[in-house]
Amino acid sequence: MDPVVDGETMAVIKQILSNLICNDNELRSSAEQAVNEKLAETPEVYLLALAQLARTEPNEVMRSFSLVLLRRLLFRAIPNSSSTLTSTQATLYDHLSEPTRSSLERALLSALSHEPALSVRHKLAETITDLANASFERGRPWLALQAQSFSATHDADQRQRESAYRIFANVPALMGDQQPDAIVRVLQRGLQDPESLEVRHAALKASTAFLSTASPQVLAQSQSLLYYMLETLPPLHASRAPPFIQTLTTLASSPSTASLFAPHLAALLNYLSPLILPQFNDPGPTPTVARPFPTAEPPAASGSRTPNGGPSTPTQGRTSAFAFPPLIHKAPSPVAAPREDLEHEQETRRAALELMVALTEARPGMVKHFDGWVGLGVRACLEGMGEIGDGEEGLRVWLEADPLDDPSDDYYPHIYEQALDRLACALGGKVLLPHAFQFIPAMLKSHEWRIRHAGLMAVAVVGEGTHKVMAKELAEVVALILPMFSDPHPRVRWAACQCLGQLCTDLEEVMQERFHREIFSVLVPALEDPEPRVHAHAASAFINVCEGVERQALLPYLDAIVQRLLGMLTPKPNQSGGESKSWVQAQAVTTLAMVADVSEETFRSYYPSIMPLMMNVLRNAGPEHRKLRCKAMECAGLIAIAVGRDTFRPDAQEFVDLLMRLQNGPTDPDDTMLPQYLCATWAKVCQAMGPEFEPYLPVIMPPLLESAAVKADVSIFDPEDEEITDREGWETVEIEGQQVGIKTASIEEKCQAFEMLVIHCSTMGPAFAPYVPRVLELVLPGLSFIFHDGVREAAALLIPMLLSCGKKSSLLTNDMLNSTFSQLLKVMEREDDPSFLASLYKCFTDSTRVIGKETLPPAVYDGVIKATQSQLQMLAQKRRRRSEKSARELQEEREDLMLLEEMEDVAFEEMGRMLGFFDAQHQLLFAIGSLKELGLRGGLWEEGEGE
Repeated sequence: MDPVVDGETMAVIKQILSNLICNDNELRSSAEQAVNEKLAETPEVYLLALAQLARTEPNEVMRSFSLVLLRRLLFRAIPNSSSTLTSTQATLYDHLSEPTRSSLERALLSALSHEPALSVRHKLAETITDLANASFERGRPWLALQAQSFSATHDADQRQRESAYRIFANVPALMGDQQPDAIVRVLQRGLQDPESLEVRHAALKASTAFLSTASPQVLAQSQSLLYYMLETLPPLHASRAPPFIQTLTTLASSPSTASLFAPHLAALLNYLSPLILPQFNDPGPTPTVARPFPTAEPPAASGSRTPNGGPSTPTQGRTSAFAFPPLIHKAPSPVAAPREDLEHEQETRRAALELMVALTEARPGMVKHFDGWVGLGVRACLEGMGEIGDGEEGLRVWLEADPLDDPSDDYYPHIYEQALDRLACALGGKVLLPHAFQFIPAMLKSHEWRIRHAGLMAVAVVGEGTHKVMAKELAEVVALILPMFSDPHPRVRWAACQCLGQLCTDLEEVMQERFHREIFSVLVPALEDPEPRVHAHAASAFINVCEGVERQALLPYLDAIVQRLLGMLTPKPNQSGGESKSWVQAQAVTTLAMVADVSEETFRSYYPSIMPLMMNVLRNAGPEHRKLRCKAMECAGLIAIAVGRDTFRPDAQEFVDLLMRLQNGPTDPDDTMLPQYLCATWAKVCQAMGPEFEPYLPVIMPPLLESAAVKADVSIFDPEDEEITDREGWETVEIEGQQVGIKTASIEEKCQAFEMLVIHCSTMGPAFAPYVPRVLELVLPGLSFIFHDGVREAAALLIPMLLSCGKKSSLLTNDMLNSTFSQLLKVMEREDDPSFLASLYKCFTDSTRVIGKETLPPAVYDGVIKATQSQLQMLAQKRRRRSEKSARELQEEREDLMLLEEMEDVAFEEMGRMLGFFDAQHQLLFAIGSLKELGLRGGLWEEGEGE
């Protein structure tokens, strides 16, 4: 290909690139300025020069860098004053002339045909795919790339073949206009490539992209492709398998493509079993009291398989006793496996388990009755959970570590716990619990502490997904847990606290009501466990208990709980020889706050002992006790609310003075906790003091309003820019196809400020009136704050409160009313979240009650009726589309659909409440009743009632 940029220009560009990658900051800064100047003067020439360098430059590093720079510059957004986050922003690519685009494409294709270095070829493929996707998105097919890529799949050079499939994987549109059988043949050829593993993997990615983007009709015609995709697995050495398995996991994760695996479950199970359980041996049926040594099993049904994926044998008599887990913790052999091999084994094992879990989540109905599938997944999770680092040193580190900063936590097998949790949520209790409790009782009796620990953690993690069924067997489950509080190993006792606390959260409706005596009988003594890590966790578990326990159930144990928590605040030597930790004291303070909140006025008798301790912490805590200081602040506020203003009044002024000293003191940039705890504590003091808090409003409102006014710190960025995507405290989301970075700290600060404004306004009533205009200015835009649902919900709660406050103080103006209802209607018209839609209608109804419906302008009433008609039409369309789903799809998506319809029904109720407020016979009320009947009812929900 002839050069399109003259040699002199090329020399200048090459020098600029050389300076960009040098270590001299001054040269690099000058080069960056030169790039911006070239782009401003002759952008097309500069971009063509970069493409030409990628083809002609002898230096590999320079070729690679020219491609990276070309990609970034081509698709860098051009600032536009009229653009928004939700609109497509123009890029430099959009401003290129057609001849320049064609020249760029030819240069890149030519470079791809001749590039010898693998790393540069990958950069070329990435640049080409970005260019191709941009071209297709703008309705401009790149036919030359399509022809060259299909041709390259036949090339004798494996590098060309690999690049072709790599491009297909990233630009599936190149395959979109071909006949499905022709595409399958091309992909099959790559999947069966005889020379190169890289070609086979690239073809696997391309196949996944093709199936993931195919229409249902094309998908049905291309089902045979999955056979060839799965056939890439068996020949692989286990260490090379993870990338292939992970690529298949992408396909298995989507409900629309996961069903393709149905005919291959037996083969897949057969392949995955030895990877997930490398030392797996089928031990046979679990012994029970009634059948301690089962010796006979009925013949397996035709086509069924054993848990390891092999065909069942007609006779399965066994006499061996059950042992769990088999061979996992055997003594090391004289010749230990190299560490690298162990790491490869773990990577493969986890990739294989992730494939199983992803497929189960996508299509639980497809796999849950397939013989051996669920059992293998559950057992793999349980065995993985039992693999915790050991040794006296490891235990010492764990015992001494702050739970929030535990170095040993990096080595804990969280992935297996998470996998078991996901299986439980996908399958429900009816399917998963029999498999889990086939092993858990034996695990809890194991001589190995790791296995006992894993058994307890297994009970804790499955509770959420199986709560309906577990609730029926809760007495037996609790009976298994209680003895573990006496276990000789501290990590097992810790796990017992975790298990009981988690069950109190996941089964809150029944756990505390039915078993509060049993819970307190073990948790109260655990507060005096000799190890701080354990008694601190027992205190933490009490928070879960208190969130669902009745006050009367707690009161008989209140003295014992408070006495032990106060004991945890007193520094003393522990069993390990060290002093008690500040994090133990912080946990004790947090639990005291929760206990005070539940016990309410009964806590008054403890007030003289506890409040001085909290005040003392606020006076004297230094920088090394930041967390303890914040927890003491929170605790004091909750105690003040619990005991009431009469009891709190003698200490109120001193407590407020301490808070003001902290608020007005020197700012510590490292103390990120203090501002949020101060904000929340002021609100608690307000609740405790009621109208007596009015003199302090001028103190707390300026910083609170400043936090409420914080704007979202967001930026649109290149997802491959690791410096941005890896920034601590930032979260990335996709909005209208654009990657948007959001600074989470500022968003959380804004949300907390809105929530605190709700408390101050509702508590202070007319005394809050001077702040109504300014707060209303912040709240109305908050209804459209798309970055945090909490801000929007708080805004909807605040509006009727502010209107009521303004009306009582005669500060409410017509302009305020008009802007309020105008903004409400705008948001109601376009809102598509049924949960927030319900909040908006409640806000509208409550606001109208405040000002009086007779004073509502007719235009506002007409507007809300119009918005309601529009919303009902959209909801009707959604419900009709859902009703057209197949029975299998409905069952697979049952939980999500149930939740969605519950939220929609709440929205219908709020719409009906609003309409009934104006006209009890309004015709839209009948439409709402009809739409409720359109919901999915009967068999779908009843079938899964017991999980």
